[in-house]
Amino acid sequence: MGWVLADGTRSRVTDYHNKVLVLDFYATWCLPCRQSIPHLASLQERFAREGLQVVGLNVGGADDRVKVADFAREMRIQYPLGFPDKSLSDFFLSDNQTLPQTFVFARDSRLVKRFIGYESATGVELEKTIQIALGK
Repeated sequence: MGWVLADGTRSRVTDYHNKVLVLDFYATWCLPCRQSIPHLASLQERFAREGLQVVGLNVGGADDRVKVADFAREMRIQYPLGFPDKSLSDFFLSDNQTLPQTFVFARDSRLVKRFIGYESATGVELEKTIQIALGK
């Protein structure tokens, strides 16, 4: 279970051992996703040197895949984007298909917290969760 990055590289959660990994399941047409992405980009920029890695995974469907490159430019996304294996998205999203969904993993690849949807309070809680996982 993993994902393919835009450059064709295959990845899994365990590939980010010793980093705090944030997996963000999004779609280009999702309004709350568009609100959360600038915050994720800011967190990536601020905490990259301390071991944070944000990865965006598009689950918008086949029609949405072709829009990702333009979306990344429009949203100024600097962190890696990819496409999850069906088994990965089924595993993480099977009980709730609300987007975005953001998963924070500790340095030992253990899931710390899941965020469903996005509003300003979610952004505050996400940042606190990341800081704790980074040991701040």
